[in-house]
Amino acid sequence: MGEDGRDDQGDVAAVLDGLAPPVRAVTERLRALVAEVLPDAVEEPDPSARLLGYTYRPGTYGGLVAAVAPYRAHVNLMLAHGAALVDDDPHGLLEGAGRRARHVAFRTEEDVDRPGVRELLLAAARRTPRP
Repeated sequence: MGEDGRDDQGDVAAVLDGLAPPVRAVTERLRALVAEVLPDAVEEPDPSARLLGYTYRPGTYGGLVAAVAPYRAHVNLMLAHGAALVDDDPHGLLEGAGRRARHVAFRTEEDVDRPGVRELLLAAARRTPRP
């Protein structure tokens, strides 16, 4: 049970249920990576959006650092301040054209170990306000 009384594990299960085994494996590897790199971030499942957000301010998008969003054949690591991370992406991992967010796409578990992924998470965390 989470601090706010929500059944967070049930919410995580709702996001993960029905994923193809390879997509679920990538999702779990990304969850582990985010937990390791951003130990102070709180995982907030959002079953209606089918994603797992990582925030420094639970209950609001103001402290959102990243989100893991599984799709049918891949998983996106969405970075809330990704547009500002272009200079922190020497490996050219960032995709997207939004005004604020960018994402990195993962199709295999090995993709999670690509050079630059950890560094992008850390750079996103540096740009995220904390309470």
